Amino acid sequence: MKKKYAQVIVDNKATSTDKLYTYIIKSSMLDMLQEGMRVLVPFGRGNKIVKGIVVSIEEDYDNKYNLKSIIDIIDDKPLIPKDLIELSLWMSKEYLSSYLSAFQVVLPPGNYKEVQTIVSIKDTFKLKHYKLNSLEQKIINLLKIKGNNLKLETIKEYIKNSNINSAIKALEDKGLIETTLEIENLVGKKYEKYVSLENKSISYDDMVNIIGTRCYKQLEIAKYLLSLKGEDISLKELMKKTNSSLSTVKALEDKGIINIYNKEVYRTPIKGNIPKYKRQLLTPKQKKCVDEIMNSIKGKKEDKKFLIHGVTGSGKTEIYLHLVEEMLKFGKESIILVPEIALTPQTIERFVGRFGDNVAVLHSKLSNGERFDQWRKIKEGKVKIAVGARSAVFAPFNNLGLIVIDEEHENTYKSSMNPKYHAIEVAEKRCEQTGACLILGSATPSIESYYKAKNGKFKLLYLDERINSSEMPKVNIIDMRDELNRGNKSIFSKALYKAIDKNLRDNKQTILFLNRRGYSTFVSCRQCGYVVKCNSCDIAMTYHMKDNKLKCHYCGLAINPPNICPVCNSKYIKYFGIGTEKVENYTKKMFPNAVVKRMDMDTTTKKGSYESILKDMQNKKIDILIGTQMVAKGLDFENVTLVGIIAADTSLNLPDFRGPERTFQLITQVAGRAGRGDYEGKVIVQTYTPEHYSIQCAKEHDYISFYNKEILLREEFKYPPFVNIISIIIYGEDQKLVMNRSKEVYKHLLNEAFDINYKDFKKNIIGPYPAPLEKIKKNYRYQILIKCKDDELEDLKRIVEWVCILNKYKLDYQGIKFNIDINPNSIM
Repeated sequence: MKKKYAQVIVDNKATSTDKLYTYIIKSSMLDMLQEGMRVLVPFGRGNKIVKGIVVSIEEDYDNKYNLKSIIDIIDDKPLIPKDLIELSLWMSKEYLSSYLSAFQVVLPPGNYKEVQTIVSIKDTFKLKHYKLNSLEQKIINLLKIKGNNLKLETIKEYIKNSNINSAIKALEDKGLIETTLEIENLVGKKYEKYVSLENKSISYDDMVNIIGTRCYKQLEIAKYLLSLKGEDISLKELMKKTNSSLSTVKALEDKGIINIYNKEVYRTPIKGNIPKYKRQLLTPKQKKCVDEIMNSIKGKKEDKKFLIHGVTGSGKTEIYLHLVEEMLKFGKESIILVPEIALTPQTIERFVGRFGDNVAVLHSKLSNGERFDQWRKIKEGKVKIAVGARSAVFAPFNNLGLIVIDEEHENTYKSSMNPKYHAIEVAEKRCEQTGACLILGSATPSIESYYKAKNGKFKLLYLDERINSSEMPKVNIIDMRDELNRGNKSIFSKALYKAIDKNLRDNKQTILFLNRRGYSTFVSCRQCGYVVKCNSCDIAMTYHMKDNKLKCHYCGLAINPPNICPVCNSKYIKYFGIGTEKVENYTKKMFPNAVVKRMDMDTTTKKGSYESILKDMQNKKIDILIGTQMVAKGLDFENVTLVGIIAADTSLNLPDFRGPERTFQLITQVAGRAGRGDYEGKVIVQTYTPEHYSIQCAKEHDYISFYNKEILLREEFKYPPFVNIISIIIYGEDQKLVMNRSKEVYKHLLNEAFDINYKDFKKNIIGPYPAPLEKIKKNYRYQILIKCKDDELEDLKRIVEWVCILNKYKLDYQGIKFNIDINPNSIM
């Protein structure tokens, strides 16, 4: 038999070992080993036994190395499917990430090294009818003796045989056993007691003979179980339905009528009382969108990428629901991405309301147990739909037909941790691999996505009307400079105060938006100008009144606010600026009879807090909801008729080229929360720069005019989508060292760029200079920016990899680290 070789990623985080290692596959393993399985391999000079993942199986290798052999196969089936292996390898290259980081996102939630294969007997009745070989019989006997849920590694310890994996597979193919996954030391499976009839074909008369005519309660339970027609029921539910005690049910088990057993139940974040969400009749424009997409899918066209540009309230979600329904008819699976966990409850309600138990949920607020169980339901084919935030794009489906990215413009789709992937780019890649259809949806598409659609990379679909032809809300721009000149120094303009007051009298709800949490944005001395900054980050600290603490929103440091200035000892300490907490306090003071709630990162840390606030809002128990970005998008409350934007200039004043785009998107999205029901909506935008084009275009709900102005500026100043940006942050605790190393890195980048004839390299490799956020978590930060066109990007990435990651020039990088981001969300 011809030898084969496995390419393995070993579990070692050192940069020097971040490569694929080749191992010989023993002949006894050839039939069993597959890509995506974990193996035990000898590693390093001391042949330390480590775990690794097989990413490819080859028939040849580079002869200059002496190879070692794989010791053992850990899994009975792959942990990762082949397409997700390819995706991880692509991400590693695309985002200059380590192999280990790139694979971490597709592996089971938790620590993949602790994942165990659990083996259990599936059908005892079938066992009597199969002739098993000696090894298979040994496994069955061990399961009977040692308990019916044994780890695969435990079976291997008891039965020393190199063919264990093959025997397990054979037993599984016969339907006699089943294997599943669980994470040891982190989340075991959850079990509940269930009740089944010992003999499914028993008659009631036979039961009476066994139980006796005078055991009335036992007979009542027996009769109820017969009415279930062979279905099993949880012990808890049986006792509740028949109003019986545990001792009565156990008496039936003692008489051989029933069997009480442990059944695995999945932990679920989905609450069981979600009402049915009826299928809506599509408007002609919605139907046109669905038909165009489905014709492309049925016509098996290669390019199945769409951007739905639909105004707020135009019914994009109903289009997604119809498309998922069509996928189910084809036996295909669907992934639905939403940008905020705050949106997930509403999206879940609609999808579970329509598709019931066929939906899994994936997001960061789940417990470890919930997350693992949801992942396992997808992996084991128990559901066809996954709804979640960014990381749900890696849901391990085997027959993917559709990926939907709602509110596609949101910056939360870009990861800030390695690998620094963008969910849209990953979704595009997955769709290319699987032939699935990709749908992006937004009322305010990102400049990059709209540019791609205008240039034919996405098919552009329009929804320019709200459902039921309701009007877009009227937007009033209030110049806060005029308010100040008239002596109004309060948080609310006169117009906003009157509008809130009227809304309360009309029993309507109001949303107030401010993209800044906390009470005051900074604390300063009026005598000498000293501002309290974080010692670790050199960034102004925010005052939080509820805790009476100054907090750093970058590293989390919290300190007591000073009573006297530490520089000049004056008592003139003043709190400047406003955050959501201050708006909440002021609103309660102005409207004491109103029910006021706040939704931001400070009020939603507790599990279930999002759902609780949204439910109260839905049930009209809240009059005024105050919040940050999480109230700005996707939320749908029919009784909200007024939206107030407290300070529209926040993102305009940042040193970031995306500032105008973010301002336009936020105003438009927040404004879209108003007037979604049967009542007219009104929006009041407070600003100090009312003449800015992003604010004027948002007033008119005019995306096209905004895009046309913004795209000209992007082209003029060479920003995306006309160029790519590679951001390199060099950081460390020694400022002088960071500065010197940054200069050396810059010099070598220029040399490499010169060697590959990169045009205008001196003009397009910018830096090094202190980053806009110069110090975070005690680390000083210097930045180098590289601008390049699409056809130059791969060459420039290779240069960055040679200089910064592979350290081609053998620079002393001790004491410094790199943060490399391809097309970052922000250049802060």
